[in-house]
Amino acid sequence: MTSVGFDLDLTLADTRSGIAAVFDELSARVGVPIDSDAVVRRLGPPLEAELANWFPAEEIPAVATLFREIYPRVAVPMTTSMTGAREAIAAVRARGGRVIVVTGKNVHDAVRTVNSLGFEVDEVVGSLFGAAKGTALARFGAAAYVGDHVADIEAARAGGAVSVTVATGPYTVEELRDHGADVALGDLTEFAAWFMGWRPHDELV
Repeated sequence: MTSVGFDLDLTLADTRSGIAAVFDELSARVGVPIDSDAVVRRLGPPLEAELANWFPAEEIPAVATLFREIYPRVAVPMTTSMTGAREAIAAVRARGGRVIVVTGKNVHDAVRTVNSLGFEVDEVVGSLFGAAKGTALARFGAAAYVGDHVADIEAARAGGAVSVTVATGPYTVEELRDHGADVALGDLTEFAAWFMGWRPHDELV
């Protein structure tokens, strides 16, 4: 069995409109202008890092709590699957592999999102970003990690996994390659063909 880890936002799930709507409601409720278009253009880092662009440090914990109260009602119903996401998951399962979602989103909203979209995954791990994801990937023995952000390349490296990237987030294929991705795809519609022809190191020994 070959376990494969996937990032969630902009890799498996298109959360842009939902997150923008949450930030718009948050802005209205706290009376602080927030450019939600700018927010969704740089999705990837933890929520608190984004909130630091709009709020002083001492206000961030309370605002983050409010954001997470709004999120399930507003964002989850607006979230759709990224093109090719279901086929990518199916490709891993066709080879007897497990599918692990490792995301910076908190685990409760990550599970809600996965369940809402009907993704057949084995584990969901949340609140991890960049190299911190490596521990979860190693724990589940993920041979590859798929993400849209350069921080997901760091995650794969930290977890001893092949870094597979998709240019469906803030970076182009060329930029992902320049940052050291082992594999850079246009989107997940290209994943199944790559995966079916790929042999992890442990299968080559």
